[in-house]
Amino acid sequence: MSKIGKLPITIPQGITVTVGKTSVDVSSPKETLSLNIPSFIDIKVVDNQIIVTRLSEIIRAKSNHGTIRSTLQNMVSGLSTPWQKQMELIGTGYKASVTGNKLSLTVGFIKPVLIDIPQNITVTVDSDTKITIAGADKIVVGQMASLIRKIRPPEPYKGKGIRYKDEFIKLKPGKAAKTAA
Repeated sequence: MSKIGKLPITIPQGITVTVGKTSVDVSSPKETLSLNIPSFIDIKVVDNQIIVTRLSEIIRAKSNHGTIRSTLQNMVSGLSTPWQKQMELIGTGYKASVTGNKLSLTVGFIKPVLIDIPQNITVTVDSDTKITIAGADKIVVGQMASLIRKIRPPEPYKGKGIRYKDEFIKLKPGKAAKTAA
């Protein structure tokens, strides 16, 4: 039995869980998230708790047991308190802004980079250099943050670029001046 997979998930107040044949829907008054379930995993809702069990002992069932349970836990906790990623723009003239459902990044290219913001994700910009991404789906929030970071990753000499808040970048030393002989 998986150590993580056998733990029950407590359902908070205001969240409903609907188990179908091949999927599980977790919903709050604002949003609904769904997860496809493989045929060798069984999910039951008993006494305001979600119980995940596997129906066979094949390797795929064993490897997916804990993963499915963790994904369901992330869905439930994301609907009660949204997941957040915070990012910083480091560099002269680097700034961000949100207009409608587009994020505009000015990060040293000729034109600003425009990124479409997915539905059910909120992106806020504080003081032109701090970006906060929030949403109920942990995977989508992480993918959005990764997409933003890939536009201009931090470079190793001065640390300029887009980075996660509190991310440590080990800076390389520049060229050493030649010693006069």
